[in-house]
Amino acid sequence: MLFKALGKIAQTFVVLFVVSVASFGLLKLAPGDPIQIMLGSEFSQASYDSLRAELGLDQPFLVQYANWAIQFVQGNWGTSYVARAEIFTYAFKEALPVTLTLASFSLLFAILVGVPLGVLSAIKKDTIFDAGSAVLALTGTAFPSFLLGILLIWFFAVKLQIFPVMGYVSPWENFWLGIYHMILPGLTLSTYFIAMITRLTRATLIEVLEQPYIAAARARGEPNWRVVWVHGVRNIAMPLVTILGLQLGVLLQGTVLTETVFNLPGVGQMLTSAVLGREYLVVQAGVMMTAVLFIGVNLLVDLSYPFLDPRLRTSK
Repeated sequence: MLFKALGKIAQTFVVLFVVSVASFGLLKLAPGDPIQIMLGSEFSQASYDSLRAELGLDQPFLVQYANWAIQFVQGNWGTSYVARAEIFTYAFKEALPVTLTLASFSLLFAILVGVPLGVLSAIKKDTIFDAGSAVLALTGTAFPSFLLGILLIWFFAVKLQIFPVMGYVSPWENFWLGIYHMILPGLTLSTYFIAMITRLTRATLIEVLEQPYIAAARARGEPNWRVVWVHGVRNIAMPLVTILGLQLGVLLQGTVLTETVFNLPGVGQMLTSAVLGREYLVVQAGVMMTAVLFIGVNLLVDLSYPFLDPRLRTSK
């Protein structure tokens, strides 16, 4: 098992290398000249050539990539000429915690709502409750997050004035106020995942409850709650964790629109501003952080399989 884990870790670094090369090259092909944006509307050719040489943009592609990769690993990500701040501080210390807070809150909310709802739908299969949860799930997957966010702001923030319209407060500074500001964005982002987890839990649990070991547990006289929540739900953990890991990319993609709608200073809003401002170093930093999160979570999912299913454990 140790050798398999090391192999997956090595594979992760290879994937990150490929992503870094591909994103770095594609950004070089993007339209627009960041030097012209930095210099403004009026500049001399000498100023243009000097700044281009200073940024290393006059060197071959492989040299530019090697210089960027070495500095990136060392934590020297460059400077944002729009935010007037170090990109490492701007992206990693300021924007990333906001996105992680939003994503974690949304995922936790989706699990706490979706799993019990899916379990109840499986137990009450082919009832009115099951049909209602199916309608709710289909509605959740069909609603675009940006439209849902605008509707939630209009109803709960503008009309009822229960929640703030926008803004962010770090839960690490003020926990309850931070959660209060995160409710509407978290609900907006988690709606799709609530629907997905509900339908997946229902379908998987219905199949699990038909297995012989479930019948054996019932024959031993175990209470129904223990049969469902201990023997049943425990055996749907593996497919549920797999789907959640694979859907992390969708979750991170949804943060871009959600952060823009609710004016949250996260990675999504940072990337949007960087693309509009042709700040390729900021875009590259955002892409790499997103890639590390996505690939890292999928690595953890792969490594968790032996703990979720004892049959996958080996003595090696």
